[in-house]
Amino acid sequence: MPVQSLPIRDSAFHVRLLHQYLILLKNYPILTKSVTSGILSAMGNLLSQALEAKRKAKEGTPVKEIDISGPARFAFYGLLITGPVSHYFYQLMEVLMPTTVPYCMVKRLLLDRLIFAPAFLLLFFFVMNILEGKRWADFQSKVNSSYWSALKMNWKVWTPFQFININYVALEFRVLFANMVALFWYAYLASVRK
Repeated sequence: MPVQSLPIRDSAFHVRLLHQYLILLKNYPILTKSVTSGILSAMGNLLSQALEAKRKAKEGTPVKEIDISGPARFAFYGLLITGPVSHYFYQLMEVLMPTTVPYCMVKRLLLDRLIFAPAFLLLFFFVMNILEGKRWADFQSKVNSSYWSALKMNWKVWTPFQFININYVALEFRVLFANMVALFWYAYLASVRK
């Protein structure tokens, strides 16, 4: 008996959702990656707030309501910066270091970890400072107090994921893969920014 697949319209919701996402990714790659980045970035901030509230409740300290401005800032950052910048960075990496280049796996990882990650993290601190309406002195203080520890944590957390992402994940899915990891990374960054 031959195996038959159901038409997409008769498939489960998650299959239809994935199918639609793939169509959007093909037809509108930057917009799709940007919107996905915005949504997952906001979810990372909400996750951070939920974890913070749970910790405070356990300690018996007062729990604040969800701060909607946090997820809004993270959504803005993901939509306008993470999505497009990541898209173009991965595209550029493919041009500069195609798989035919000797040691390309290591070179790609070094480019990502030693150049892109430090600059992108600094950009995150800068943009969040602006979105929070803070002064230049506040930015400098936050960089002095948190940047180095956040960068070291970035290297610890992201290095294995980025090695897999830039060397084994298809180019069109790299931003999505990174966004899935970033969901938890942004929860960490939101807690560091407090």
